[in-house]
Amino acid sequence: MKVLLSAIAAATMLMAGSAHAVDAAAAKALAQKSGCLACHSVDAKVLGPAYKDVAAKYKGDKGAEAKLIAKVKAGGSGVWGNIPMPANSPQVKDEDIKTIVEWVLSL
Repeated sequence: MKVLLSAIAAATMLMAGSAHAVDAAAAKALAQKSGCLACHSVDAKVLGPAYKDVAAKYKGDKGAEAKLIAKVKAGGSGVWGNIPMPANSPQVKDEDIKTIVEWVLSL
């Protein structure tokens, strides 16, 4: 009985930890549909930075998600070079931007 309870507790903790996990394939498809992959890729700089480079730059930054969501919505330039990123709101829904940013930060 004790072993069964331990297994249930471990499974519950595992599920709780992955409750906010991003579905990488769905998020990448969303980025493609939203036009993000015209200027970015996962592994290499295109016009904008590689998403893995973005994830590395903001690793450990607790405010990164909010900063990046705001940046994707409003657009901007100067952080990664001179080429500006256009605003992506309102043409990309806020919840889609959040999903894409969560995915990028998970890389």
